[in-house]
Amino acid sequence: MTGLVLKLGPRERVLVNGAVIENGDKRSRLSIVTPNVNILRLRDAIHPDEAQTPVRRICYTAQLILTGDADPDSTRRTLLRQIEELSRAMVDIDSRTLLSQATEALLTEQYYKCLKALRALIPREDRLLAVARK
Repeated sequence: MTGLVLKLGPRERVLVNGAVIENGDKRSRLSIVTPNVNILRLRDAIHPDEAQTPVRRICYTAQLILTGDADPDSTRRTLLRQIEELSRAMVDIDSRTLLSQATEALLTEQYYKCLKALRALIPREDRLLAVARK
């Protein structure tokens, strides 16, 4: 069986194609076998108030597509522009690799993969901002 396997803790919530699903009192495991399903663990979701840095804003925009709160076609163009702008600031090899992965996922309409690649940039951005504040 192929697809995504979600391992959920007690009372953990996940958003599947716009529907919030809450796990019961015990750990469980779900297999998602339908392709092209939009899934977001709510514990990984970025709250709008937290979208205060360039990477977090881009992640939040990608998240809006997954939650069904943004039109994928028009938002894709916005995200591509934001990724391009970010690539001018984050020029190291690892960041470029993640930005390329995010772009490729975005172009192939794999929005979760795009978000995953972009979220991997958050710790790097946090370090860069911490150095800049000193």
